[in-house]
Amino acid sequence: MSAKRDALAFVHTAQAHVPTFDRLVREIAPGLRVRHMVREDLLADARVVGVDDEALVSRVHHAMREAGAGGASVVVCTCSTIGGVAESTPAGDAFKALRIDRAMADRAVRAGPRVLIVAAVESTLAPTTALVRSAAKDAGVDVRISELLVGEAWPHFESGDLARYVATLAQAIRANTAAADVVVLAQASMTPVEAALADLGIEVLSSPAPGVRLAVQAASQAGTKPDIYSPIHSFPDFYQCRIE
Repeated sequence: MSAKRDALAFVHTAQAHVPTFDRLVREIAPGLRVRHMVREDLLADARVVGVDDEALVSRVHHAMREAGAGGASVVVCTCSTIGGVAESTPAGDAFKALRIDRAMADRAVRAGPRVLIVAAVESTLAPTTALVRSAAKDAGVDVRISELLVGEAWPHFESGDLARYVATLAQAIRANTAAADVVVLAQASMTPVEAALADLGIEVLSSPAPGVRLAVQAASQAGTKPDIYSPIHSFPDFYQCRIE
């Protein structure tokens, strides 16, 4: 029966994203069933070999299909570095593959034209820039993109010091927005920086909330009925799934 299917599945590259996305789905579509897969190895390897590596592409596609194996109608990759690869997963009619930052990019190009893309991991910059350019082309608008890498922030995230992670990013962004109309926070982990920069005077965009809204809409269009599901379910054993 359809009520036993998961409406959404997420592929994350950090365990810290699981509660964030559970909360967002609960707020946007209470009762929708959700499954999470955590694959830290995919981001770690993408930073070394690049997102065009054939073996990595195959593993990303495998992870997306594995995440959707429970019958999810939509599978979302929350990692911006591998998001483009994940979104291209050949899934047939099994599920719709999405990247979490697509909705954010669509908003950014309408808030431009001067778009500042900020990342704490260098491998995220090129995929996010390509996505924003693609979104601008689709929208028929011109954008001027600048990039800001705050590499010194990432070790704080990896060590679990989120307060220093956010503070380091916010300080760097404040010093580099003179020629920007909108700031794009390229990684889902950067979401708290939005609140830290609420007084900046320009839009600061992160991907999780608009991305989840888009995913919920896609699930609805696929025939998933949120109100027939029991409250949010997460699957602890699935969190730690690794595909070697």
